[in-house]
Amino acid sequence: MTETNTRTPAPAFLETYIREQRKKKAILLMTHIVMGYPSFDACFEIVRQMVDAGVDLMELQIPFSEPMADGPVILKANQAALDSGATVEKCFEFAQKVSDRFDIPFLFMTYGNILYKYGMDAFAARMSEIGVKGAIVPDLPPEEANDYLSAMKKHDLSAVFIFSPETSDQRMKMIDTHATGFIYCLARKGVTGKETQFSSDMGNYLARCQKSTRLPTAVGFGVKEKADIDFLMGKADIAVVGSQTIREVAQNGVNATGPFIRSLIE
Repeated sequence: MTETNTRTPAPAFLETYIREQRKKKAILLMTHIVMGYPSFDACFEIVRQMVDAGVDLMELQIPFSEPMADGPVILKANQAALDSGATVEKCFEFAQKVSDRFDIPFLFMTYGNILYKYGMDAFAARMSEIGVKGAIVPDLPPEEANDYLSAMKKHDLSAVFIFSPETSDQRMKMIDTHATGFIYCLARKGVTGKETQFSSDMGNYLARCQKSTRLPTAVGFGVKEKADIDFLMGKADIAVVGSQTIREVAQNGVNATGPFIRSLIE
């Protein structure tokens, strides 16, 4: 375990972007894709349709063989992408392509092993070079993230950390001192793609999240329809839709992406 710097980081591009967008919208929408699923060409079309439909920012997941935070839908997409030949290098190339083409921020979502194998500073430098604005690494808590945080700060990138319903107020405040960009609030404990109850209990939890951070908040894990997003208005800055978009593609094809996203926004 390494000692971390407790100084509050300065605002990065991502936080500023979110706050500016929130002046125009009651809540923002962030979506999630697994790069290479069902193919890189299909992913590009999915991204295009999402951006055209009004998505505000997007997670690009680098496939990993043991995605511990992900449920069966995203797990299956990770494995299919790896089986089809997705690599970290191909993901960097894809991320650069969409960052160059589309005028929204993109973040990486992946797991710590990939960063350690690539090299923390080299990974962050490459992110900066290709225009990716930040990262979410669920298995890398602040206590073990000194090298990661240093590399992200050096390259002016956002290191997004996670709150869960099990996180104490004290720990939330500690996490907040290290996070940049926004805080990702899990709607419940467990993995992605399961059923989530949008209730007064969740409202109380999200109020606790907002009280514990100086950053915008995003809510994911189980957000899948417009009613869920409507519930989150006033309780969070960003709604995150992940597994449901992958289900739509798996069940109805790539061209179902745009209509599905519009159904969430309109």
